Amino acid sequence: MSDAAQPTVAEVRAAAEAVKAAIDRHLAAIENRIGDDDPAVFAAFDDLATAAEAYDELLYDTYDEVTPFEIPTDTLPAYSGPREPNAISLLIRRDYAVTDPQRLLAQAERVGGPAGAGGGGVGAGIGVLFGEFEPDEIAARHKEFGLEEGDSTLWVSAAEPAEPGEWLSAPFDQADPAMVICRFDVSAVFDDEGDEDYDGNGATKAASGGAGTAGATTDD
Repeated sequence: MSDAAQPTVAEVRAAAEAVKAAIDRHLAAIENRIGDDDPAVFAAFDDLATAAEAYDELLYDTYDEVTPFEIPTDTLPAYSGPREPNAISLLIRRDYAVTDPQRLLAQAERVGGPAGAGGGGVGAGIGVLFGEFEPDEIAARHKEFGLEEGDSTLWVSAAEPAEPGEWLSAPFDQADPAMVICRFDVSAVFDDEGDEDYDGNGATKAASGGAGTAGATTDD
């Protein structure tokens, strides 16, 4: 940064005061929230994150120092979909590690008989199991199938009504983060962040009214 563009001490102090004010607004929104998904709380959180990021940048540019704040960088853009959507689309990702291939193959053979895996190994066994069981059942019984849960996410997105078979050839090409009404994330990364939003069933609470996010601890 050039000397001409160097922030002044007063600008750094003003940014610090902005963080203090944002903290007060965030706490006030929490103290006066209506329900678990009060949009005012999420808006105050976003304002606090923005103020903290601005202060962190000015502090570094002026004093070569940083704050201990973790600034979220993976939030969704502001919701730009309809207020009253005519249809919604659910986008789900669940990751699993294959930790016990022999158990997985044994379960596939139990379901499909001795030729259940078709001699195709783990890949064929996975096909048998997911063809027999609903994804939610596999999620609930993953250890029985030799799997270990990783991260998972659910996006609830506003959509236009589609004709039967219209998007099956490219089901995820039209995923638009700006159309996400709310999202629900489950990850071990949230284990150290408390479980205030965790309901004990692998579900999380998210904001209504657009682009809400929430994290949850895992069941393990």
